Amino acid sequence: MAPSDTQYERATLVGMTQQPESALSDIVPVDEIRTRAEALLDWVQVSVLNFDNALQLALILAAFIPALMFGPRLRNLIHEGTKTRIKTGMWRRLLTAALALMTPLALYLVLTMIRVGLGALDRPVAIVSAAISLMSAWLLIRAVTLVIRSQFWSRLAFYIIWPIAALDVFGLLDDVIAQLQALSIPLGETSEGEPVSLSLFDVLRTMIYFGLLFSIASFAGRALDKQLQKSDEISPALSALISKVLGVLLPVLALLIALQMTGFNLATLAIFSGAVGIGVGLGLQKTVSNFAAGFTLLADKSIKPGDAIEVDGQFGWVTGMQARYVSIRTRDGTEMLLPNDHFINNGVTNWSKSDHIVRMHAPFGVSYRTRDLKAVQTLAIEAAKTVNRVVSEREPVCNVMEFGDSSVNFDLRFWISDPQNGQANVRSDVYLALWERLHEEGVEIPFPQMDLHVKALPDSAEPSEA
Repeated sequence: MAPSDTQYERATLVGMTQQPESALSDIVPVDEIRTRAEALLDWVQVSVLNFDNALQLALILAAFIPALMFGPRLRNLIHEGTKTRIKTGMWRRLLTAALALMTPLALYLVLTMIRVGLGALDRPVAIVSAAISLMSAWLLIRAVTLVIRSQFWSRLAFYIIWPIAALDVFGLLDDVIAQLQALSIPLGETSEGEPVSLSLFDVLRTMIYFGLLFSIASFAGRALDKQLQKSDEISPALSALISKVLGVLLPVLALLIALQMTGFNLATLAIFSGAVGIGVGLGLQKTVSNFAAGFTLLADKSIKPGDAIEVDGQFGWVTGMQARYVSIRTRDGTEMLLPNDHFINNGVTNWSKSDHIVRMHAPFGVSYRTRDLKAVQTLAIEAAKTVNRVVSEREPVCNVMEFGDSSVNFDLRFWISDPQNGQANVRSDVYLALWERLHEEGVEIPFPQMDLHVKALPDSAEPSEA
């Protein structure tokens, strides 16, 4: 009996369902990819393309409108109010950086207000918080670039702030911090028996805190140094001593505050005291010696900024006294940087320590044909008095020093009150005046000469007979 049409269709359907799978499904997991794609699409529809996220994105875009409206106006208002009050210096640089960032700061404030408002309404704020984190990172990097103007610090801020902001945006910052805290080394125990450890996170956080506090301390130290230099009631030596003390105390204070901010137990520093002592005794003894010598020079006021000194045959003026060296500006315009202990060990001639009036010498000689030597002394004294820089309070003196081989030698001694203005130039002026005065009176200034008497000639030098 022939099969019916219904039976034939059923057999055909069964045959189709029992066909072997294609070779493509063995190579590429099509079903798994389809399943994952459908799951991703469902997540995007539920988590991304929803009302809360759309609202946050719309509010972020809308935040640009008030920022662009009020940022430039606020910048112009602050600029007009401060352009006549703050003209130069660090405060002007900070103000210029703030004015350049006024519109981004306005956007940051608007975004912060949006996050507060959404939080008050119990709405999600993840996207707005991510935008604020990225905006904060950009503001910090831009502020460092505008204020410090250093390529090194700009790059350092870039490589530190952006990774932190990125980790915060993706919600990985807490996990990274936990891993850094897990990498620790034990340091001992407190008096109560609690273990004390030092983690990598504590080290990084201390370095960041110390960098910020050290910058603030350096800025405060420079500001105080400028105020001390402007004060007429404080002597230069005391001003330099205060600056040196602040230059040491402020960085140490910044380090201690940074350690306290990270919760580091300062009692554990005793563990490193032995290592520090060995390091100072072996490798830092020269540095410590220079540092102590600098305090000694300032305390006993042997030299101070502004003094005219002579060291190792080189004349110059003290322009600065640092923790390790003394800066001396020579008459050639060069800067000599001598270690502090060099003055303690080798000594120094201070031309203006207690009195700026110093005596100078101008030796000269006259011919033996000159009969009246006292007249020569009078002429030399009168010539010295004609030079403007020779002080009139102390009378010049001219003494006969010796009867030399070619001349009668004199030493003209005179006084000046401004050795910092140079000594060779005033001695030159005195010599020029003395030259003119002696020539006006016909006094001869000899030059070295020698008479040679030949008693006999060698036999080889006698003329031969023709």
